[in-house]
This record gives sequence, structure tokens and C-alpha cells, in this order.
Amino acid sequence: MGRHREFDVEKALDAAICVFWRKGYEGASYADLTEAAGVERPALYSAFGNKEALFRKALARYYERYVDYVPAALQLPTAREVAAHLLQGAIDLTTRYPDHTGCLGIQGVLAGSDEAEPVRQALIEARAEAEAQLRERFERAKAEGDLPETARPDTLAAFLMAVLHGMAVQAKAGFSRDTLEAVAEQALSTWPAGRPAPARETA
Repeated sequence: MGRHREFDVEKALDAAICVFWRKGYEGASYADLTEAAGVERPALYSAFGNKEALFRKALARYYERYVDYVPAALQLPTAREVAAHLLQGAIDLTTRYPDHTGCLGIQGVLAGSDEAEPVRQALIEARAEAEAQLRERFERAKAEGDLPETARPDTLAAFLMAVLHGMAVQAKAGFSRDTLEAVAEQALSTWPAGRPAPARETA
């Protein structure tokens, strides 16, 4: 019979998230990961596989636990509300933890070695999927008249993603929450408006 694991796998994964969040994929050493998880390297291998597998599992948990404001935003009734909720959620997340600011999904691997290329591509694909979801939501908003006929859903989605990514980088660089709030306000100030909703009849 194999030995039972002598550590909490869920807590170890949460610890790995924080390390990757703070240092990125390549910056996080095995020593960092084992120290944070409180286990020896063989136990970490046994539970999660290699470093890439651990990062992928950590990333999936990160999106599930910390980025739940994205699916919530997509359900809001107007495109502007979607954008506002995403911007505010990103500000909250990227400034909430002083010892790991920014966004794991953005700073995990912006650039890296050949060995890190599969992880970099996985992050690119995740961001592309998020942009596609935004584009589809804004296409629906245009069809409903919430966005004007001149609006370009693909450009709006790319614009919003660019602002979100930029704010994550700024947060990592130490920009204050107030500054990021001002950036979000500026982005929303140019948001295109569709036709007004019909007035409700009064009894």
C-alpha cells in the first residue's frame, strides 16, 4: 500500500497560487513552492506532477476562486455595466493582497524561456477565451440596441481587455487603487451608448 499523503493538498495548492502570483511561473523556484506548501519536493511531485502541471492546476483554481467576477459581469443587463463590473473587479483583485499584487493570469509568463513556452501559450489562450466571451456579449448588446449600430464589439472587447491588462501591470508596479479607479473612470467615460430604454408607463 502507498503511504497516505501527510499534507493538505488543497492548502498546498493555495500556497502555490500565492507563490506563482508573486513571482511568476519561472521566478517561482521549487524551493519557494515547497517552503510555501510545507512539504518536500517528492511529495509535491507525487501530488501534482511537475512544475508545469502544478502551475496549470494553480491557474485553474485561481480563475475559479479569484476571478469569479468575470462570469458575474457577463450576466449584467447592459454592456456598460459589464465593463464597469469587470474594471472594478480587476481593481479589487489586483490591489487586494499587498504581497502579491497584479494578476496571475497576466504576469504568470509575459515572456519566458523556451521551456516555459507551453505555459505562456496556455495563458494567451485563456485571455483569448475571455476576450471572445466579451465580444459575444457585446454583439448581443448591439443586437439589442444597448450599443449603437456603429459600435464594433470586437474592438470594444479588445479595448476593455487592454485596459484590464494594463491595470494589472500597473498594480504590480505599485500604482495606487485611486489611480486605477481613475483609469477605469476614464475608460468608461468613452463608452458608446445605444438607444435609451423605453419609458415605463405609469398607472
